Amino acid sequence: MTQSHPETGLQPDRPNAARMFDYYLGGKDNFAADRAAAEMVLQVAPWMPEAARQGRELISRTVRHLVEEKGIRQILDLGSGLPTQDNVHEIAHRIDPDVRVVYVDNDPVVCTHGRALLADSKTVSVVQADLTDPQQVLGHPAIGDAIDVGSPVAVLMMFVLHLVPDEQDPQRIVATYRNALAPGSYLALSHAGTDVHPDLMARISAIYARANSPFVPRSHADISRFFGDFVLEPPGLVNMWPHTEPPATADPQVARTGYSGLARKP
Repeated sequence: MTQSHPETGLQPDRPNAARMFDYYLGGKDNFAADRAAAEMVLQVAPWMPEAARQGRELISRTVRHLVEEKGIRQILDLGSGLPTQDNVHEIAHRIDPDVRVVYVDNDPVVCTHGRALLADSKTVSVVQADLTDPQQVLGHPAIGDAIDVGSPVAVLMMFVLHLVPDEQDPQRIVATYRNALAPGSYLALSHAGTDVHPDLMARISAIYARANSPFVPRSHADISRFFGDFVLEPPGLVNMWPHTEPPATADPQVARTGYSGLARKP
């Protein structure tokens, strides 16, 4: 039986996708069940830590691009995951300390760590909510206090939608967020792909079936649909790196395991 902590919703004996990602990054905010499941993934995908590191660098480039070049001053990070080095608000605040950032995650451990990190911040909030319920998220008073949806907002959905099963209709979920945004807003999205390594992705999905979230990689065409009528920034929806070429040292296999893009609401 899975041990749970009713006061927090914590289930240390069940693998957790956010804590597994923390383990790939070399973090310490994970339990034995997370480490065991992550090691099973590493048996079939030994490049996963490199993919996780490149993913963090991708988020950093995306945030810098949005704040420095696009003038975005409000960021809603959905499915933010456990705090790590170079968090979204830290990247944004190096450019402008007045950028408002709201992290949203349904994991109690993520939110507890985030609130401890940001206890004294006036421009950064952590909200425990489920991104698959956009009405709950968009109607949350803490988000309403921090984010003005009547002005441009950058919504980050980085490496999170492949944890949402088809039964929850992720296309509808993302469309609800898109429809709530003002013109000039941006959607940044990264997602595991099935096009290049379908067998490998199926093996990873089987491991994640035991975790708190599934792993549902999708095709380039299906991921493209998440952007709706938003206009993709060059170079479009590409393998992992949206604003620059892959580093010369990157494992080419890592670059072909997922897609990323940034799009603007006209």
